[in-house]
Amino acid sequence: MKRNIWLVFLMLLGVGVAIFVGNNVFGESQEPVAINSIQIETPLPQEESIPVEIETKSQQTIKANIPQVDSERLLSDLEKLSLQRYTVSERRRTRNYIINELKKQGWESHEERFLRGINVFAEKPGTDSEAGAILLAAHYDTVLNSPGADDNASGVAVLLEIARLFNTLSTPRTLQLAFFDKEEAGLLGSRAFASNTARLQNIRGVIVMDMVGYACYTKGCQQTPSGFPINVTSDKGDFLAVVGDTEHLPLLNTFKTIEESPQLPPVFTLPVPLKGVLTPDVLRSDHAPFWIQGIGALLVTDTANLRSSFYHQPTDTTANIERDFFAGAAQLIVNVTNSLLQGTGSLETPSN
Repeated sequence: MKRNIWLVFLMLLGVGVAIFVGNNVFGESQEPVAINSIQIETPLPQEESIPVEIETKSQQTIKANIPQVDSERLLSDLEKLSLQRYTVSERRRTRNYIINELKKQGWESHEERFLRGINVFAEKPGTDSEAGAILLAAHYDTVLNSPGADDNASGVAVLLEIARLFNTLSTPRTLQLAFFDKEEAGLLGSRAFASNTARLQNIRGVIVMDMVGYACYTKGCQQTPSGFPINVTSDKGDFLAVVGDTEHLPLLNTFKTIEESPQLPPVFTLPVPLKGVLTPDVLRSDHAPFWIQGIGALLVTDTANLRSSFYHQPTDTTANIERDFFAGAAQLIVNVTNSLLQGTGSLETPSN
């Protein structure tokens, strides 16, 4: 993820959201747009009755069958991946590790070459050919002189854990995995992937993981610009940010429907209007090429340099990963993945 993306993005987002609300793009009521967060609700008086939504048997079965992250295995991958992945040989070493780990779990993967790099792709077909596919992705390269534990060995480790957890799980939707090369050089791997428009026809949604392993819990450690409609209830960096386009709000809102748990980090969802054309700095991670092609895509991140002083530094090591947060973020992404793969409905925002 590029330096200062979050600072500039959040500033520009205020302008984009204001225009979006004023134009009433989707015909919704013109209320102030705020960043969604997980908050504690005020208890109702005991004498008032509270409606209880009864889960169907199929919903109960899906919840009971949610795969559980193996935190030791997750951290083992992180340790093995956290070496500089900048040169041709370093990136080849990383691809070999990814391919071998996928093979151990019964996945057939292949390399996809483009002008300056090589992506790795794997797919597990779903049971419903009409339900489409969900693509999960993470870039595996680093900048020079950084071992990239958070950026982005953390995302790759979560992707490998998802491969292990879903390798034998039957789901209506197809699961696709992509490990992108050359993100740090200008999103070259994801651009090459998304340029093949024929392969995009079956994709219903994309989740890109770019830095999901760092948290801070001291007052003031999380930065946000002042003077913009950002509803952050704490200045601690203990949440996971999820950025999505307003054309695919049901996809973005999947992160808000996951049952809360003390083991899972809070979530802030950031809806971006007009495919980010008014906020160009939000188009600087691997979700952006999919937005350009009209595909719903989410960026899941710990907010990079708005939180971490280790961003793009030699100090971005496993010693500076917040392990409980990392494991919780991985489980949250697994829960969302399970929900999306089990579903068949549209993930596009209704036109009216």
